Amino acid sequence: MRPPDTYRCGVTVRRVVMVVATVVVVLAAALGIAYWRGWFARPSISGAPAVTLPDSAVKTLASGLVAPWGLAFLPDGSALVTERDSARILSMTADGTVREVQRIDEARPSGEGGLLGIAVSPSYASDRWVYVYYTAASDNRIARLRLGERPQPILTGIPRAGNHNGGRLAFGPDGMLYAGTGDAAQRGRAQDRDNLGGKILRMTPEGAPAAGNPFGGSVVWSIGHRNVQGLAWDAAGRMYASEFGQNRYDELNRIEPGRNYGWPEVEGPGSGGGRYVEPIATWATDDASPSGIAIAGERVYMACLRGQRLYRIGLDGKAPEVLLAGEYGRLRHVALAPDGSLWVLTSNSDGRGSPSRDDDRILRLTP
Repeated sequence: MRPPDTYRCGVTVRRVVMVVATVVVVLAAALGIAYWRGWFARPSISGAPAVTLPDSAVKTLASGLVAPWGLAFLPDGSALVTERDSARILSMTADGTVREVQRIDEARPSGEGGLLGIAVSPSYASDRWVYVYYTAASDNRIARLRLGERPQPILTGIPRAGNHNGGRLAFGPDGMLYAGTGDAAQRGRAQDRDNLGGKILRMTPEGAPAAGNPFGGSVVWSIGHRNVQGLAWDAAGRMYASEFGQNRYDELNRIEPGRNYGWPEVEGPGSGGGRYVEPIATWATDDASPSGIAIAGERVYMACLRGQRLYRIGLDGKAPEVLLAGEYGRLRHVALAPDGSLWVLTSNSDGRGSPSRDDDRILRLTP
């Protein structure tokens, strides 16, 4: 028989080993959950280097606007600009001449809602159609109109709320109309395929589900989004979208049909075992809050509200740079002009900024 002290020592060692093993198992499980949720994911690219542009690279084209939100170019090189809170459509020429061309009386501006995105038909020279996304009394909707005429709704029933209304419109290289929507402050909508909230939508110019959509007779193109306000395509036809995070990560995503981008199960990186698509780049929400995006050459340009900057990022999400950091306040949108320059909309009079005497402005950037 072993001496009593030796026996007690063996029992103690076994107990310690069992406790340590249990702690290791619990920590491993917790770390697995944390990785899945994105809590300990790879770092964001918020520390990107700032690039100083020469004074000649930035020109103010227009000033004195009120919360401009969307911009689309006409075949003659002029642009149509929406103002969220006034529900006005403005016409603006390359020399900065601005005039009101129409008000969308059906829009009901409130909070983050109002007259939002605008797109011009690829066949505008012959059909004259202009498309708008706006917050109505009971929903967000997409309508088309010929300037001076009443809008004709082509898609209704997109959830509306004081925030997370989405709103970006853009025609893709396939000639179909795409829209980014928000979850309208109810997270569950993003994972519900039958709900238009928290999605990217794809439709014909008449508002019908486009051929090849992934969910049968639905306009839904991708799911699991919190609030999409930026859409763009590269030269290869690949689609990109910016997305507002909640507390941890804002995202830049490469969009594929039928895929799930994770919200509200995942915010930022952390794919949940491959169930959700990983973003190609992320930022701390204080450093971004991204709205509109544009692609010029091999770079994505992303306008940021809270971050008050314009990011320039590789198409793979790498090599980020910061432009205009803090120089013009909140930035709502960036669009590629026919001459290759970038037009940038500020958003300092939207109720969350600190407008200067000249705000809001449209800037012309030649980086």
